[in-house]
Amino acid sequence: MGLWAAIHAERLGLQTLLIDAGRFGQGASGGLLGALMPHMPDKWSEKKQFQFDALVSLEGDIAALEAETGLSAGYRRAGRLIPLPKPHLRRIAIGHSQDAETHWHQHGCDFHWHVLDAAPVENWIDPAAAENGFVFDTLAARVAPRAFLAMLQKFLATTRTVKMVEGLRVDHIDPDKGVATTRGGNIRFGRCILAAGHESFPILDELTRNRKSALGQAVKGQAALLKADIDGSLPVIFRDGLYIVPHDAGFVAVGSTSENRFGDPLSTDHQLDELLLAARAMAPILRDAEVVERWAGLRPKAIDRDPMVGAHPEHASLIALTGGFKVSFGLAHRLAESAVHEAIGAPCRFTLPHNFTLASHIAVVSH
Repeated sequence: MGLWAAIHAERLGLQTLLIDAGRFGQGASGGLLGALMPHMPDKWSEKKQFQFDALVSLEGDIAALEAETGLSAGYRRAGRLIPLPKPHLRRIAIGHSQDAETHWHQHGCDFHWHVLDAAPVENWIDPAAAENGFVFDTLAARVAPRAFLAMLQKFLATTRTVKMVEGLRVDHIDPDKGVATTRGGNIRFGRCILAAGHESFPILDELTRNRKSALGQAVKGQAALLKADIDGSLPVIFRDGLYIVPHDAGFVAVGSTSENRFGDPLSTDHQLDELLLAARAMAPILRDAEVVERWAGLRPKAIDRDPMVGAHPEHASLIALTGGFKVSFGLAHRLAESAVHEAIGAPCRFTLPHNFTLASHIAVVSH
């Protein structure tokens, strides 16, 4: 979120200081999955339209940055496979296929929600996992999170208007005085965009009057990275919260848990072991694949799960840019663009869904 905000600020010629308490992207952004999954194509809404436009535009935005930096973000629109183990799931999927023909064919796009008897690729997913066929969604994509972060950082390192500082924690923000307090001294600002993941919530809570509950929470996720003899063009497999995400060079990411209660936020345990067992059963080619990394981290979940973006209704100089939970990688470029334009009082080329605004979230927790 913060890296994208700095990119949009640079494009507008704004003097920008980007600060991270640790390393850029060390939190949930530095994970392993990188799955870019669209919402179901039924019950279309402004939120689903926003996500569709964001997922479509991201491909071009990444290509432009790859050309400028010479780095790869590990992006591929590989699609998604969803096994259908029960008859009623196939009936639902057929309805979704019809919805996709209506809503996924916009602005020259031609994406589909195919319902198939057999998987479109061989030796990837166990046919027994889907007695009633498969969904093959051609809109879904993936990106390699750490390669993506490295690309964004390299682009910003070449700019004249953005200064990047790691290892500097902001202890307090006074938006009305335009002062951020750090151990290195005070930083004065005209506008502050708060993109600190789950750590944004306590800061926003403190600045919000008449608050009856927290604006958000941290949710722990666990994932693993495997090395296998596979083709990185294979589609993502998704079923009941299990993601199997092929990446380049034979790497496969498996995840993820959603833990509202946890002890150590950075430890992995039996819950990841269970995901790995499920992944190896779903994709037999992974049965003997080496686990090269186990990962855990905290993701920002706003009070109603949606992204939390925009000016604080009581402190106009503070703009939130957080939340999103599991959808941030696919939306961050557009959410950041909206936040930067709001910060300078300039119109944005698209409208943010009302439920994505900070004001909407504050209204929820104040009643």
